[in-house]
Amino acid sequence: MVYKIKALKLKNRFFLAPMLEPNDIAFRMLCKKAGAGLVYTGMVSPLTKDEIVLDDKPAIQIFCNTPRGVREFIKKYDKKVSLWDLNLGCPSDLAKKHGFGCYLHPKIGEIEKILQEMRKTTKKPITIKIRISNRTCEIIKIAEKYCDAICIHPRTKEQGYSGQPDIEFARKVKKEIGIPLIYSGNVNEKNAQALLKEFDFVMVGRSAIGNPNIFAKLNNSKVIKNPFKDYLKLAKKYKLKFAQIKTQSMNFTKGIKGAGKIREKLSKAKTIEEIEKIYGF
Repeated sequence: MVYKIKALKLKNRFFLAPMLEPNDIAFRMLCKKAGAGLVYTGMVSPLTKDEIVLDDKPAIQIFCNTPRGVREFIKKYDKKVSLWDLNLGCPSDLAKKHGFGCYLHPKIGEIEKILQEMRKTTKKPITIKIRISNRTCEIIKIAEKYCDAICIHPRTKEQGYSGQPDIEFARKVKKEIGIPLIYSGNVNEKNAQALLKEFDFVMVGRSAIGNPNIFAKLNNSKVIKNPFKDYLKLAKKYKLKFAQIKTQSMNFTKGIKGAGKIREKLSKAKTIEEIEKIYGF
């Protein structure tokens, strides 16, 4: 069966959520191989001068607080991406410092200008990812004019990633909007199927870190036999920095017997060869 956001065809309704540190190109490609219907980059500034590797044709999440640079950025990468997303949910100190993510909510006029610029520049699907604030419903109404789907993470910025998401708020949004709703927040292997019955798409975040096979399990498809070994091959291919590979090597110990001791050894590793030795490759 084929699912769609606008003209974008998707093989299933489970997405890899945008996460800044875990979502390098190697990890995204692995999640896609495991069965993710769509993978997102971490948040990227339109003003970045760094080249972004997009061989997996992901969704790109933009973070900004003005339309500055958005047009040029989209034009540069538009052919290489599946979808464009505006970050209106990040609660981090970085977001607070620069006034983007959920800290942009008071500036609804600026949000509309950014979305207008995005819509003028691309024919690809556009989404926003948003948290709960006293302006969320107002922002969603504006976003419906420009977006092809909305992603709701029903927590406040004060909650961060702790506490229970307000599922009732998400249900209310689902009833009131006329475009697809993507649900995000505490999604795991136990609750994902139930959430899929209520929402159009479901986004998996922290439960996927070090665990790309969650997508294979959710889709009842073949798991990747040795995911970190595959990750390492891709990391070498794309010349990822050692610090990133080392962090991911510790993430991938999730569920392994004696994971604590393995992570302790990995934390002291100085080379990829040492990491391979610890993993027994």
